Amino acid sequence: MCGIAGAIWSDPAFAVEEEILQRMTDLLRHRGPDAEGHYRSDYRLRPPYDAMPGVALGHRRLSIIDLAGGAQPLANEDDTVWVVFNGEIYNFPELRNRLEGAGHRFRTHSDTETIVHLYEDEGPACFEHLNGMFSIAIWDQNKRRLVLGRDRLGQKPLFYRPEAQRLSFASELKSLLAIPGAPRELDPNAVDEYLCYQYVPHPQCIFRGYRKLQPGHYAVFQDGVLTVEPYWRPDFQHEQHIRAADAVPQLQELLRSSVKMRMQADVPLGAFLSGGVDSSLIVALMQQQSDRPVKTFSIGFPQAAFDETKYARQVAQHLGAEHHEFQVTPDGVSILPQLVWHYDEPMADSSAIPTWYVSEQTRQHVTVALTGDGGDELFAGYQRYRAVGLAGMLDRAGVSRLLGARIWQRMPSSGQQKSRLRQLKRFSEALSQSPQRRYLDWVSIFQESRRAELYTDAFTAKLADSDPLDFLAAAWSRADGRDPITAASLADLTTYLPCDLMTKVDIASMAQGLECRQPFLDYRLVEFAASLPIGLKYQRGRGKLLLRQAFGDLLPENIWQRKKMGFGVPLDHWFRHELKEMAYDTLLDEQTRQRGIFRPESVSNLLEEHQSGRFDHSLRLWSLLLLELWLREWMP
Repeated sequence: MCGIAGAIWSDPAFAVEEEILQRMTDLLRHRGPDAEGHYRSDYRLRPPYDAMPGVALGHRRLSIIDLAGGAQPLANEDDTVWVVFNGEIYNFPELRNRLEGAGHRFRTHSDTETIVHLYEDEGPACFEHLNGMFSIAIWDQNKRRLVLGRDRLGQKPLFYRPEAQRLSFASELKSLLAIPGAPRELDPNAVDEYLCYQYVPHPQCIFRGYRKLQPGHYAVFQDGVLTVEPYWRPDFQHEQHIRAADAVPQLQELLRSSVKMRMQADVPLGAFLSGGVDSSLIVALMQQQSDRPVKTFSIGFPQAAFDETKYARQVAQHLGAEHHEFQVTPDGVSILPQLVWHYDEPMADSSAIPTWYVSEQTRQHVTVALTGDGGDELFAGYQRYRAVGLAGMLDRAGVSRLLGARIWQRMPSSGQQKSRLRQLKRFSEALSQSPQRRYLDWVSIFQESRRAELYTDAFTAKLADSDPLDFLAAAWSRADGRDPITAASLADLTTYLPCDLMTKVDIASMAQGLECRQPFLDYRLVEFAASLPIGLKYQRGRGKLLLRQAFGDLLPENIWQRKKMGFGVPLDHWFRHELKEMAYDTLLDEQTRQRGIFRPESVSNLLEEHQSGRFDHSLRLWSLLLLELWLREWMP
């Protein structure tokens, strides 16, 4: 696990000099505290041949595999192919055997060298053969091109900035901003999408002119031309005709294999354990394949509604794990400046706070931690899928528009974000919309009407004629013909999971020099789970049915039965107490007003309604507060 940065240029005026490359990698030191390495070659003319572009590759290393020999950048035998790489390739032993059989000579025992020789044989098609999480940059001297690749599920980030004479790239946006003259022009549409989703969807970036390489894609920059292509196109429209009796052994084999592969490490290894089904199951499978107690780590809060530590403790005792707990007090908000610096695009998932703290605690004991991320998307675990399923039934019955009529919208509403009355009102209001639009309304922080009330006329005029729904709708359409819950869950898998969950975990863990691995996101398991009929995963308001059939004997019964809590923080309480003064001082002061993005009276109304208890606006206030703090850090 590491940080990478660099560039390719076809004009000496765009050269990334050694001191610039050093600055770019210094900003990634937290991702790779163990070592650094650079490779650089200047632009040069070669008459009568084509000119050779200049290239710079930088690397910060967190040593996990082949501690002595895995230094990067790493080259092939004749130094014509160079690689810098962030992540892990779990199937590298099998790939290495194949490549050695084909005549390639290896100088190290690292997974990185496998990428070099695989690229020599396959070119950009090499990414199709990798089972892992990665962002990769490959300099191919003979073809005078730079190739970038990102893993299928977006577990590792990769930003880039295309220009006419240069392509620069980095694991984090702040590294690209270290290049002299790098612009910082806010993209109004990215702000609009952030306030809708609580993140900026790929491939967009918060700044104009920058991009994020999409999961499952590669990019080639050659002769001044950039092309971006997908290498992974799972068939989400295909549904297997399979019985549970046949699906169970396949699931058992796939998940056990995935866990085993992700336990490869030459450093201490453990797991996050929340006490929910997914993380508990990963720990159970780890313990089955370990000859010593697995080290587990959990985080808690003084507020019982947000504290899962008793369940984590129970699971750890049941499995015989070596368990560690840590409690977050309201002082947890003191890390906001650190969060804003590390999340160098605004990201308003408040569970970044407990993720930060559990990563910090975990890193004191281990260097690698397995997590349960992905189980909810693959096996229909989110509670919101109940609403999706019910709305789908009403659509088929032809009564959704009737139930979504104005008489239902006039129902009184509760101010509590998760109250039954408020959920029923939001459900009925959305029934008259398309399935994609209603789902977006259910998951949005600021729905379309609220964003319209929030923006100034001047900011609204800057917005291009685009709709944030397009991002979700494009993902939804990949499961055309499937049932609504499958369509929603697979849309989450390709939107919410990479843009929110994986970003949150990657940044919070790498800030501590900790590597996190997600066994549920092995692409073989993803393709299998995506093809299953919904009846094997979800029935009568409950998801993860097949997981329970396959692994039910591994966990206590009450863990399978308990209601999903989520990895949240008590924002409602914080904004009425510990965060109250900061929220008013930050969101209503002159510096914020002068930006001209939000109507001060609209922001003031949100604050007053929240303080009075008339409505829980905590998620909206958190999004606004994080955005303003981010602007002060990166656009002062």
